[in-house]
Amino acid sequence: MNTTQQLIQYKRDGTPIVVLTAADYPTAQLLDAAGVDVILVGDSLGMVTLGYETTLPLTLTEMMHHAKAVRRGVKQALMVFDLPFLSYQASLEQAVLASGQALKEAGAQAVKLEGGYPRLIETVARLVQVGIPVMGHLGLTPQSIHQLGGFRKQGKSPEEKDTLMSQAIALQDAGAFALILEHIPAELAHRITQSLEIPTIGIGAGPHCDGQVLVTSDVLGLSAWQPPFAKSYADLRGVITQAVQAFSEDVRQRQFPHVP
Repeated sequence: MNTTQQLIQYKRDGTPIVVLTAADYPTAQLLDAAGVDVILVGDSLGMVTLGYETTLPLTLTEMMHHAKAVRRGVKQALMVFDLPFLSYQASLEQAVLASGQALKEAGAQAVKLEGGYPRLIETVARLVQVGIPVMGHLGLTPQSIHQLGGFRKQGKSPEEKDTLMSQAIALQDAGAFALILEHIPAELAHRITQSLEIPTIGIGAGPHCDGQVLVTSDVLGLSAWQPPFAKSYADLRGVITQAVQAFSEDVRQRQFPHVP
């Protein structure tokens, strides 16, 4: 089974890390059997699975429900739990309790938090201190879209670049075992990756990160919309539509079920 320490070793060895998202048992089982290194129960499920317009309405209770299903399908991959909005920002105690619940009740092996502001760095350090592995997340942080002005690329100005670099180092120093870099310039992601001893996982951050993550529905072609940095490796949306239409036609023409 993959561990947080194994991911750090992958970086040292130059072995690219594969990360995908899951929100249910069958998807988790398929990803795990296919050899994915990390399965992230991402708060993106609020949009792609539950139909919210953003990740913000998603609750810890909803995340726990999906994470428990994912856990039952995972045998080898490292399972990371994405803490939803307002489940860790209010206080250190709140963050510890929510993270502990993710590990104790949902079987996660690590949690992910967004941001790199000083209070968040303190939270990461506290979680690590009590034995909870933490993955950081910098760049485009979807829980802050109203502050960021939408799903816009980050780290474009020299000031933003310096801030993200400082935050990445601070997260590492606080004890984070890995860092997601989302929708930032490739050259900045490259510099951050070279500066850290922990692995970076890119999503819309160019080819130089230590690994890559995408939302699984984008990879499978299930999404009605996907970001410009995503790539579809199948068209399951089309396949499912054709299958349902064929079934519907058979039922309406009384061709199903078949009578010998």
